[in-house]
Amino acid sequence: MTDTATAALAHAAQTAGLAPSIHNTQPWRWRVEGSTLELRAERSRQLGITDPSGRMLAISCGTALHQARVALAAAGWTAEVDRVPDRADPDLLARATVTGHAEVTPAAMRLLQSMRIRHTDRRPVSDTPVTSESLDALRKVAEREGAHLHVLRPDDVIDLASAAAHAQTVENLDPEWREELTYWAGGGPGEGLGIPAGAIPSTPPETTVPGRDFGAGTLPVGPGHDRAARYAILYGDEDSTAGWLRGGEALSAVWLEATGLDVSVLPLSAAVEVPETRRSLRRMLSDLGEPYLVLRLGVADPDHAGPAHTPRVPAEQTVEIVDS
Repeated sequence: MTDTATAALAHAAQTAGLAPSIHNTQPWRWRVEGSTLELRAERSRQLGITDPSGRMLAISCGTALHQARVALAAAGWTAEVDRVPDRADPDLLARATVTGHAEVTPAAMRLLQSMRIRHTDRRPVSDTPVTSESLDALRKVAEREGAHLHVLRPDDVIDLASAAAHAQTVENLDPEWREELTYWAGGGPGEGLGIPAGAIPSTPPETTVPGRDFGAGTLPVGPGHDRAARYAILYGDEDSTAGWLRGGEALSAVWLEATGLDVSVLPLSAAVEVPETRRSLRRMLSDLGEPYLVLRLGVADPDHAGPAHTPRVPAEQTVEIVDS
């Protein structure tokens, strides 16, 4: 157990650097003072063309917030979280305040271990189907975080594939969008940022729903097609910063639970980024919620090792500790 609340929060913020983010932008900044931890948006790492509203930025920051919460619980601390606490300060996304100690549970330690081994694999999954028990468990985890997971029926997957393909066509026709993608997937962002070539398949894999084409990478694709994959829409009750943040927390919770169940998760955001195809996703939800992300769920191919973990920004560049 970390000795002081300040040290525990600093460690939690540093550990949360493992969280996933769109294009590995890591668009968050932490401020630790006494028993309080603030999560702020780092606008210099927002995708101005792909994500002008900040939806994907807030979802990315939500994943980091959830993983900070996991790290605190695994260190034996409890905290209260106030999300979007100051409407006059839109960059302040959350404030966590330590409230005391708690017993470290095996479940908390398992989630912490899942944080350390979780990774993104863009290749096709194996022919082993995801069990209904695993899908039910992922739905429940999303609900606990204030979001919902709608697993699509096979007929809906065809509509999803069409929407994803159309979204990528729209984005590919925009030269500014292509330039932004090349920057973040081509080694331009700097130390610890962006998607390295070793995490990108060397050729576009055969998948039912097309993933984003990042260009040529070096990750071997491996044989097969993801016919056994299941697709789900992660959605919430509101299209707002608070809703997106909750969506990110749910994404992290679902991903960590899936890792423990040996289920592979691949977030697909293109169909959410384009207004026309986002409306198509909303119709798949019978207009009952706001789509945040599409997730491909599958069982990874055991005969092909996953890609290396993507790099991370050094903690000293994302975590500020203020002497109180």
